[in-house]
Amino acid sequence: MPVRDIITLPDPKLRLVSKPIERVDDDLRRLIDDMLATMYEAPGIGLAAIQIAEPVRLLVVDAAPKEGPRAPMSLINPEIVWSSDERNTYEEGCLSIPEYYEEVERPASVRVRYIDRDGKAQEQLAEGLLATVVQHELDHLNGVLFIDYLSKLKRDRVIKKFAKIARRDDGKGRL
Repeated sequence: MPVRDIITLPDPKLRLVSKPIERVDDDLRRLIDDMLATMYEAPGIGLAAIQIAEPVRLLVVDAAPKEGPRAPMSLINPEIVWSSDERNTYEEGCLSIPEYYEEVERPASVRVRYIDRDGKAQEQLAEGLLATVVQHELDHLNGVLFIDYLSKLKRDRVIKKFAKIARRDDGKGRL
């Protein structure tokens, strides 16, 4: 389970729309394990495959409390099939936009349909923080970043800041 490099803003790959996964096999399970190792090492609570430059519809999430046991989930070809009218606001961050946080409003609950790492179709109601993480990571699969929910002024400032960092640090975008 090697830890992979996480791509960061302004890498244009972050704007790609990820392709559906055709089959669940050992290679895909290895990718899931690599993604979980990468997410935990970062540390984070969600990671989309595109964030490690793999443009496939796969995300991993672990929104368990820090004091409790880990509760990793892998969602293959996830899709939101229902979202609540009730809204929640969380301060979001992103492993691809390090050390930047802003409040984002999203549906408080969503029902997500996906395939698990064993190839079985699943449907789950996600509420609270889990709902936010699933929506945030699923946005990545569609080339959407959490900064896209901010005002144009804030978004432009963030993009400019990370473009400057990328130029300074050899184009890798590392701090």
